[in-house]
Amino acid sequence: MKDGKYKGAHQETRGKILGLLKMRGDLSSSLLAEALGVSAMAVRQHLRELEGEGDVSSTDVSIGKGRPTKRWTLTERANRHFVDRHRELVIDLFDELREALGPDDFGAVLIKRGERQVKWYRARIDRSLSLEEQVQTLVEIRDQEGYMAEVQEGPDGSFLLIENHCPICSAAKSCSKLCSVEFDVFRRSIGEGVLVKRVEHILEGSRRCVYQFSPKQARA
Repeated sequence: MKDGKYKGAHQETRGKILGLLKMRGDLSSSLLAEALGVSAMAVRQHLRELEGEGDVSSTDVSIGKGRPTKRWTLTERANRHFVDRHRELVIDLFDELREALGPDDFGAVLIKRGERQVKWYRARIDRSLSLEEQVQTLVEIRDQEGYMAEVQEGPDGSFLLIENHCPICSAAKSCSKLCSVEFDVFRRSIGEGVLVKRVEHILEGSRRCVYQFSPKQARA
């Protein structure tokens, strides 16, 4: 392995394992084998080697009276296999800008960036379409930007924008205002009459970021 990328004949399979764990959270070797269409024995061998590299860890989970099931999950070290948007450079630039401009003007720069995002997103999202179609378009945009995004429909008619990876996570840790501006971009990019909530947040310890889009209830 070099620069966070696996080499050799097993590169593709290990990349798929990492991708599945990133997208779905903790999984057993049997579930991974089923998703990949390979034997559980082969998957366990890959997992042992990934564990040796520090990319995955396991936990024994007991369900019923049977033997505990080993569930696998990604470690923080595994993030090196995913897009990070030149983490160190961004953090350094943020620190320099914040020092040079001061907190108020630096915040104004982030808001201006958000305005450009809103303009770009609105150009691609047809706000006359259904909520589902709008969220699906937003998911496609975010997926192209490296967020490993997907959509799920809730039982209450809401739709969840799920981001399984944050390519600007290190920058967001350095400047939490990035997340608040991004949340406002989502709210303003979707048609009126939609309530947007963040229900999971990586910076608060979650595995992923999840945003819920729901039709606002009409007042009586």
